Amino acid sequence: MLSRRYRVCVDDNFHYMDDDERYIDGEFDDCESARKRCMEIVDDYLENAYKDGMTSDQLLDSYESFGEDPWISSTDDCKFSAWNYAEQRCKEICKTKRSFLRLFLAGMLGKLHHKPRS
Repeated sequence: MLSRRYRVCVDDNFHYMDDDERYIDGEFDDCESARKRCMEIVDDYLENAYKDGMTSDQLLDSYESFGEDPWISSTDDCKFSAWNYAEQRCKEICKTKRSFLRLFLAGMLGKLHHKPRS
């Protein structure tokens, strides 16, 4: 019996519906590995596109306009929605970055107000 293959194909959101811009990222032995690769592709774009102070809506708009859109080609029901995943990750990334920035700024302000005496 032949094993199933899961092919990760990647479209370019900037060149929507342009098959010439599509490429094959790789083939995987199982659905979970293919999904993980798709998530890595989306995460890579989002982490690099994020700018300090960006909202999740702004980051998502950037992804939907310029990011890579990975999807899975298979003979079974293995699916991945890059846009749904990106929407979830944008919220998580922006929340985490804002929390980190708040903690960093609070720490810096605390150091300014509590200078050790010589």
